[in-house]
Amino acid sequence: MNDIKQIYFVGIGGIGMAALARYYLAKGLPVAGYDRTPSPLTAALTREGAIITYDDAADTIPEAFRDPLTTLVVFTPAIPGDNTILTYFRHADFTIKKRAEVLGLITRNSLGICFAGTHGKTTTSSMAAHILHPSPIGCNAFLGGILRNYNSNLLLSPTSPFTIIEADEYDRSFHHLRPYIAVITATDPDHLDIYHTEEAYLESFAHFTSLIRPDGALIVHEGLKLRPRPQTGVALYTYSRHTGDFHAENIRYGQGTIRFDFVGPDSLRIDDIELGVPVDINIDNAIAALAACSLTGEMDPRAARSAIASFMGPERRFQFWLREPGRAVIDDYAHHPDELKASIKSVRALYPGRRLTVAFQPHLYSRTRDFAPQFAEALSLADSVILLDIYPAREEPIPGVTSKIIFDQISIPDKTMISKKNLIEIVKKLNFEVLLTVGAGDINLALPQIIAEC
Repeated sequence: MNDIKQIYFVGIGGIGMAALARYYLAKGLPVAGYDRTPSPLTAALTREGAIITYDDAADTIPEAFRDPLTTLVVFTPAIPGDNTILTYFRHADFTIKKRAEVLGLITRNSLGICFAGTHGKTTTSSMAAHILHPSPIGCNAFLGGILRNYNSNLLLSPTSPFTIIEADEYDRSFHHLRPYIAVITATDPDHLDIYHTEEAYLESFAHFTSLIRPDGALIVHEGLKLRPRPQTGVALYTYSRHTGDFHAENIRYGQGTIRFDFVGPDSLRIDDIELGVPVDINIDNAIAALAACSLTGEMDPRAARSAIASFMGPERRFQFWLREPGRAVIDDYAHHPDELKASIKSVRALYPGRRLTVAFQPHLYSRTRDFAPQFAEALSLADSVILLDIYPAREEPIPGVTSKIIFDQISIPDKTMISKKNLIEIVKKLNFEVLLTVGAGDINLALPQIIAEC
């Protein structure tokens, strides 16, 4: 790595890849990359100095990035193995590393605060970053979403020993990390295209807990099937909304707000915390973030209370696009059945008695195949469902797997299955009260037009 003078990213538009690209740009190294389609994130990277192509052809690689002795190639497992550019680099003997390997190397010499889990890790890690970054100790942060308080997924501090990391379990990426403090929010089975069984999925998390430094700590949400196996010396804590070493008391709802008192070990208490994003699941997320930050020994309780109140959340995590009397539009990144159910229930809690329409874009053929009944059960909690085609992301179609296998199992009568191109026209006819758009694909790209025309 010492001889590296420039970095090429294959799949630079991915949120985790973009954070690494920004890191190297901030270090003054030339950065280039390929992605399949332009996006607001690739446009931002271009403005920041990256050279990006959208053509999967080896001759699009800039000349300055063709020296295998001085160019590091970073790729994401989401890129197909037969990608032309990646194949070129492999045949030309370039140094090629997975995104997670590079992140592990960058953070190896810092105190890593790592947030893992099937869901909740982006919001929870972002909350922790927003607590520590403005503090005297500061922090670095590699996040899985664009944190709206900073309009970035990367925070840097030249002096802080702490690095906050969203620890991704896909393709066992988080096994490259060596956490100082690790948080596990959930272990509901996912990515079965990689793990195949729930047992293998849980084993991957168990191995992650074994990587925590002996002087570190593990914080686990109560009630998980996970059986942690940390090294001797690692302190083990639990958390949840109502019980555990870290928990909430005196939860209050009213006037569109959620408040609670945070309680931890050794008489730790922060009263009257107000959630900046008043969604029910954020009670758990805030407890986890506050727990991790408190274990650093650097958290000021009053500043932490202010940080949670001013936290705006990552983009696409329960993000309001419209909030006016009689109507609301909310977008959420939920792409696992439990996330989808939690998202719908949160909207129900915010708008009791209002008619809720959910527009859902399934993400991945394999996930749709593996969880179709659970997706249908979650969607049946809405008053009306608009179901889009599957967003394939990194996958090729699987015979017999379409959105229809979800649609047929949705139990409410008011349901429609459409292609994405028809979404805006369908929504225009609805005269909706509350619209929730959900999915990890590109359904959110329709929102500006929906807001303008509906």
